[in-house]
Amino acid sequence: MISLILFNVEFSKSFSSLLPKWYNLLMPSIKDVAKIAGVSTATVSRVLGNNAKVTEETRQRVMDAVEHLNYRPNLIARSLRVQKSAKIGLVVSDIRNPFFTEIGRAVEDAAYEKGYSVLMCNTDENPEKEEMYINLMHDENVAGFIFSPTQQFGAKLSTFDTSIPIVIIDRVVNTKQADMVLLDNVAAGYDLTNHLIENGYRKIAGLFGNASTTAPERRRGWLKALREHQLKPFAEYAIPPKIKQGYDTALALLNQSDRPDAIFTSNSLLTAGALQAIRGCKLKVPDDVALVGFDETTWGALVDPPISLIAQPTEEIGRTATELLFQRIKDPTRSPKTVILKGTLIARGSSAKR
Repeated sequence: MISLILFNVEFSKSFSSLLPKWYNLLMPSIKDVAKIAGVSTATVSRVLGNNAKVTEETRQRVMDAVEHLNYRPNLIARSLRVQKSAKIGLVVSDIRNPFFTEIGRAVEDAAYEKGYSVLMCNTDENPEKEEMYINLMHDENVAGFIFSPTQQFGAKLSTFDTSIPIVIIDRVVNTKQADMVLLDNVAAGYDLTNHLIENGYRKIAGLFGNASTTAPERRRGWLKALREHQLKPFAEYAIPPKIKQGYDTALALLNQSDRPDAIFTSNSLLTAGALQAIRGCKLKVPDDVALVGFDETTWGALVDPPISLIAQPTEEIGRTATELLFQRIKDPTRSPKTVILKGTLIARGSSAKR
């Protein structure tokens, strides 16, 4: 790729007017700029983002390389003119989870209102993909990004490049460098479990995701409610927060001679898997086993009976995170904020009184 780009910059400029599609294929990347300038791609991003932390000598080397390669001239010109990019990023752990889909919509709406576009990436709870997409945020020179980190991210905080504004959503990270928008997961877990107990359920099993900080917090609320009523957990599992794992685990539970009378799940994908297992066992909800979970979904309200759940304020989470990000972009030195929002218990037929 690089050899094709460098063969004759002046020729490519003149020829681009005749064959624009071919020229676009030959456009250099940020890695090419970094190689010519002898710096990292992150440094190139900082220069193009007009970051004051870069020395004048480094800035000049990068800009010389940009000019030599004719690197993304339209985007560069706009960035230098307005002193910032008109893009923000959104890095989520699982786009198939309706929770993140709803947040993505709210972020896009809020960004669009301010004239920004959104670059969305999905990590699949994979630290390697997460690192790749964080680097992409720098490479794309986004003004900042909203981020639901993996558990492993906390260990990398000391080496994290803080030159780009971020807002963390959904997961708690031990840092004073970033804004966060979170749910009161302990209270939500408590309310959902207490609802089951008040409706007469006593043998309550818990299916908790093992990929983030949210599930352990919801488990704390689950345990708190059980202890207040002198109940012991019937069973609990920490599993990947996927439909298949929810199905397999619930199926094993329900095939036991002594099975639970209620299943508590910590996210909507586990709820879907558990419901599939209940139906596969020819059991009825809630007559044979009650089912509760998290996050309002289209299917959750349409199944018979509809699912009782904690609805997270996804619209508020997305808009609050976006607003905090714009505040951080405008004033990088302000003190970070942590916003904790409340979930709403929606009681439906899947947990009707016994």
